[in-house]
Amino acid sequence: MPNESILFAFGLTFLAGISTGIGSFMAFASKKFNPKFLAASLGFSAGVMIYVSLVEIFAKAQDSLSIAHGPKAGYLYTFLAFFAGIAIIAAIDRLIPSFGNPHEIKNIDPKNLNKEGDKKLLRMGMFSALAIAIHNFPEGLATFIAALSDPKLGISIAAAIAIHNIPEGIAVSVPIYYATKSKKKAFWLSFASGLAEPVGAFLGYFLLRSFFNESTFGIVFASVAGIMVYISLDELLPTAEEYGEHHIAIAGLIAGMAVMGVSLWLFM
Repeated sequence: MPNESILFAFGLTFLAGISTGIGSFMAFASKKFNPKFLAASLGFSAGVMIYVSLVEIFAKAQDSLSIAHGPKAGYLYTFLAFFAGIAIIAAIDRLIPSFGNPHEIKNIDPKNLNKEGDKKLLRMGMFSALAIAIHNFPEGLATFIAALSDPKLGISIAAAIAIHNIPEGIAVSVPIYYATKSKKKAFWLSFASGLAEPVGAFLGYFLLRSFFNESTFGIVFASVAGIMVYISLDELLPTAEEYGEHHIAIAGLIAGMAVMGVSLWLFM
C-alpha cells in the first residue's frame, strides 16, 4: 500500500480526533452557546454516518467477503460482523459509568456545575476524558480504514466524526475547568482524549496489516459500519435532541443523508 495513502488516512484520523479541542475552545470562547446549531450539526453528522455505513461501507464489506467466500456466505459474514461491531461498542458502553460515558452526554450548564464540589467535578472530567479516549479507538480505526479504501469516503466520515467530537470536548473541559480554574489544563485533557483516534488507527493498522486481504478487509469494514450506526443512534441523535428540538435534529439527520448521497453520486 503506498505510503502517501497511509499518511493521508492518518492525517484525516488525526484531524477528526483533535476536534475535541474545538469543543474546548467553544466552551471557553462564548458565554452564549447556540444549542440549536449544535443539535442540527449532530443530526447532520448522524445522517452522514448512518447513510454511509448502510449504503456504502456495508456494501463494500459485502463485496469483499463475497469475493473471498461466495455471495451467500459473504452476506452472512457481513451481517455477523456488522452486529459484532454493535456488540463491541455496546459492551464498552456498559463497562463505563454513565456519568463518564460520552454516549450519556447531558446538556452542560456551567452554573449548575459550579455548585458541585471541586473533587467531584474533577473526577467527572477525568472519567469523561478516559471514556472518550476508549470510545475514540474504534472511531479512529473507522476513519482510517475508510480513507485507505476510498479517500472521498474517508473525508466524509472524518467530517462526521469531527462534528460529534465537539460536544465530547465540551464534556471533558467544562467540569475540569470549574474544578481546577485552569483553562490550559482543561483544554489539554480534552485535546488528549481526542488523540486516541489516531492512536487507534495506528494500532489497528499495525496489528492488521499482515492480515490485510479481502476477507479481513470485509470483516473490519462491516464491524466499523455497525460501530458507526450504534454511535449515531445511541450518541448523536439523543445528544442532538438533548441540546435542541426534535425536528431540528431530524432535519439535520435527513440533510446529512442527502448531502452524503449526492456527494457519493457526484464522485462515482
